[in-house]
Amino acid sequence: MTIATGTDSARTRRKLDVGGTSIDYYSIAAATEAGLGDFSKLPASLKVVLENLLRFEDGGRTVSVDDIKAFAEWAAKGGQNPREIAYRPARVLMQDFTGVPAVVDLAAMRDGIKALGGDPQKINPLNPVDLVIDHSVMIDEFGTPRAFQRNVELEYERNMERYTFLKWGQNAFNNFRVVPPGTGICHQVNLEYLAQTVWTDKDQNGIEVAYPDTLVGTDSHTTMVNGLAVLGWGVGGIEAEAAMLGQPISMLIPEVVGFKITGALREGVTATDLVLKVVQMLRKHGVVGKFVEFYGDGLDHMPLADRATIANMAPEYGATCGFFPIDGETLRYLRQTGRDESRIALVEAYAKENGLWRGKDYAPVYSSTLELDQGDVVPAISGPKRPQDHVALTDSAREFRKYICGTRQLPEPSETSEKRWNAEGGAPAPSDLPGHHDGYKSGTVEGQDYQLHDGSVVIAAITSCTNTSNPYVLMAAGLVARKARALGLTRRPWVKTSLAPGSQVVAEYLEAANLQDDLDALGFNLVGFGCTTCIGNSGPLQPEISKSINDNDLVAVSVLSGNRNFEGRISPDVRANYLASPPLVVAYAIAGDMNIDLTREPLAHTADGKPVFLKDIWPSSKEVAALVDSIVTREMFQTKYADVFKGDERWRAVEVTDSETYDWPPSSTYIQNPPYFRGMGKDKGTIHNIEGARVLALLGDMITTDHISPAGSFKPTTPAGKYLTDRQVAPKDFNSYGSRRGNHEVMMRGTFANIRIKNEMLDGVEGGYTKGPDGQQTSIYDAAMAYQAEGVPLVIFGGIEYGAGSSRDWAAKGTNLLGVKAVIAESFERIHRSNLVGMGVIPFEFTGGDTRKTLGLKGDEIVSIDGLDGDFKPLSLVPCTIQYADGTTKMIQLKARVDTEVEIEYLENGGVLHYVLRNLAKA
Repeated sequence: MTIATGTDSARTRRKLDVGGTSIDYYSIAAATEAGLGDFSKLPASLKVVLENLLRFEDGGRTVSVDDIKAFAEWAAKGGQNPREIAYRPARVLMQDFTGVPAVVDLAAMRDGIKALGGDPQKINPLNPVDLVIDHSVMIDEFGTPRAFQRNVELEYERNMERYTFLKWGQNAFNNFRVVPPGTGICHQVNLEYLAQTVWTDKDQNGIEVAYPDTLVGTDSHTTMVNGLAVLGWGVGGIEAEAAMLGQPISMLIPEVVGFKITGALREGVTATDLVLKVVQMLRKHGVVGKFVEFYGDGLDHMPLADRATIANMAPEYGATCGFFPIDGETLRYLRQTGRDESRIALVEAYAKENGLWRGKDYAPVYSSTLELDQGDVVPAISGPKRPQDHVALTDSAREFRKYICGTRQLPEPSETSEKRWNAEGGAPAPSDLPGHHDGYKSGTVEGQDYQLHDGSVVIAAITSCTNTSNPYVLMAAGLVARKARALGLTRRPWVKTSLAPGSQVVAEYLEAANLQDDLDALGFNLVGFGCTTCIGNSGPLQPEISKSINDNDLVAVSVLSGNRNFEGRISPDVRANYLASPPLVVAYAIAGDMNIDLTREPLAHTADGKPVFLKDIWPSSKEVAALVDSIVTREMFQTKYADVFKGDERWRAVEVTDSETYDWPPSSTYIQNPPYFRGMGKDKGTIHNIEGARVLALLGDMITTDHISPAGSFKPTTPAGKYLTDRQVAPKDFNSYGSRRGNHEVMMRGTFANIRIKNEMLDGVEGGYTKGPDGQQTSIYDAAMAYQAEGVPLVIFGGIEYGAGSSRDWAAKGTNLLGVKAVIAESFERIHRSNLVGMGVIPFEFTGGDTRKTLGLKGDEIVSIDGLDGDFKPLSLVPCTIQYADGTTKMIQLKARVDTEVEIEYLENGGVLHYVLRNLAKA
């Protein structure tokens, strides 16, 4: 690849000597010398963005002198100056769930530009793109030595159409590489191998240039790599496609929240406990749309694996990213993971020369700050519905009982019953729970000698990039298993256990430490290298267990070492989901019950009846550190990543044909040519007022992208299921919504179809339902199609934090294809707001204290929004008329969350891809 630099950026270009070799770079100090401002107090994360503008300064076409000066003004104003800028990341990272539809769009754009008389070869990534296939492995087999082999076999059986398509894309497009299935999770592969911290490339004159490694990814947890001082965050697939085609990302200079870390973790406390506390604090502080930068002497005691764990969870605390500046620990990790010594020397020299190094005197200006002493962190879990619902482990059983009380609409436990509970100890049967014998439910399991009840842990999964990237917590999990095995303990028979590491290196060091045998003995056999349970690929529970849960309306529990626990995400049979550290996941598999207080009660008993407590099997920090230091080596990383793009025999056997455009198989139920560019003209249109719109859904707070576009399994009775059965696809071959994101027909039918979503237009109904034009209950898809047939536009109403969670572009694509013209909410999460605009759907926020509740909305109103077809500007206030069912009307004011001028252009073109396609066709 060749990087194009700006025409006016030469005045800040300098040379850097590293080990006797000279390399060019763009100097922030030189910008100060040139009179552009004082940038010395900028946080390192913003200096990365500033360098990007210095490199691409072009006299104002995309980057102007005033854009650069705005960063000095940001520091002078105490961390505030929301100027619109154009930012160009160095590369793009994808996973297959979001990557398949992105490649589908690129293939469709080749067809589209051909129809406009352009050259299909113009549709090629200009920036490097790496797609890691990590979201497709499902846990069908578990707890046996053949689990990994069988799950891989099923993965290929289900996904061969998708894999063939991706392999075609790898051959058809330039700058596009695919990391095959069974390699690892994209963020861990990025952290351990792809990321360089400081990137190098030749400019248009063939001269080598060094600059900060930056990226955007089609997965919200792209932020994990910020732990390695690589600035990256998640965007929707549509925005990523624009970026890879050379379109700069339009953004406002963000606020940067400084999070000061002091002290060190106490004995027995893990990085997972730390990050769950950080998530709680930052959600409370409010960091949506902001950068968070971590600093303070506590980082001197924080391994990079722990930093990556915190950075990974940025979407959970709502920030654009959670950034750690370059320091000695960054260099140590680069060396341990097998990076070239010349690269490590460049990273150190560049960071120190360009002001990106965190030394003892590092004290930048921040927009706001907060502080945490690591010594105050306690063991914890988060749940049962949101990552920010932090629960100290000492309170976990009590808080779960309170949750059951709310679920069952029972009075909360009395002080007397609490005292009795704590005094009695043990793990009483549901009928013996103090104060709850009339509220807790239980049920027999056919053919088994045990019962399930509210709180039974039926899934315990060591999974996700968040924690399996961290050898300290993985080794701790193995040691818990070893100590438990030595006492004769194992998992409870109703618990589905799994181990899905984020890279092959993890399996290597667990084997080298002889810990995999211990994990196997407790049922934590290797099930695959991928995201699995964290994204809803937990696979089915045993039929008799599923039947007992559903027949008796039990609140079953999952415990996973992941980053997401939203309703309906993990398993359709599980209502309460908790995030926990890997060693705690093992402990809960042994206990099998969320009602047990792990800090006071025994997890289990030995064969001779002796109680075993958590403290009896919990390893010391010294044990864990000694094992990591002696086992995890540089050579492991170098060996496992030597042939990272080669794949196994199955991948190498996938056959594809070479062709410039894709030959869309008409019978495919996985890959279909999307309708976005059909009939598209060469000229853009205009933005129209919304007249006489009906309400498709009236939704509450924290509606996540999982609610809007679920990733997991679905039933034959759903619109998506009916579509597939009509095409002779058997339910056993449905796979998941996530795996079928290359087929818009499936995905639009799955939009707003989460089994736990609640449309307030209906009383007490869960699932993807609404009222159709006739006022009768029907599926959201069927209602939307009926309104489209009548030419009636649609709107969605929501509460706060609408669109939280994943960077899922189908949450916006599906909304668009259902005919929704506007989403009106109290507030939006960053990525989904951008995705809506990118798909031509306008996001609006209530103003003046209005909400769906204060307005008394029922869903039978008629909504009109004016002020869009004239001088419509970013962040405009526009009038909205609501006509109620009784004929009365109310006028309110909405704020259009169209944040930048270029987003206005996207809407005029019908979306960001239409905008890019027209520009490429004209070029």
